[in-house]
Amino acid sequence: MIWPAVALLAFVTLQRLVELPIARANTARLLAEGGREVAPGHYPLIVALHAAWLATLWWLAPGRPLQFAFLGLFVLIEAARVWVLRTLGPRWTTRIIIVPGEKLVERGPYRFVDHPNYLVVAAEIAVLPMVFGLWQVALLFSLLNAAMLAVRIRAENAALESHR
Repeated sequence: MIWPAVALLAFVTLQRLVELPIARANTARLLAEGGREVAPGHYPLIVALHAAWLATLWWLAPGRPLQFAFLGLFVLIEAARVWVLRTLGPRWTTRIIIVPGEKLVERGPYRFVDHPNYLVVAAEIAVLPMVFGLWQVALLFSLLNAAMLAVRIRAENAALESHR
């Protein structure tokens, strides 16, 4: 049956498409408040990676049976995503924006771990393909994402350290 896979992929795709204008608006507002973007050079690669991940899933997943244990795990990951987004609120963006005078967020999942948003994204990239039994896709995009996050987290940590 094709519709369960299509419904899940449509949900994730729609989620990303809804988040983009929110991220753009938050970025514009943070910049207007005196913020500055840090290390924008790798951002197009992040966008390309995520687009390729979704496109690969749209190509390979429809018609494949769902693995319900991984689906349950994915639902938990999406709950964590909501928690991160709600915690950051208008400070959430897909770019690295430093606003002078702003304190770091220390509530919600940020009480427990640095960069929970990146943990959520890494988990999504790994687990969603597993919902469809596509372990090769999970492995490939997890490795690519890990390389990308190594660059991004290093840039973000350096920016945050210079901001303190």
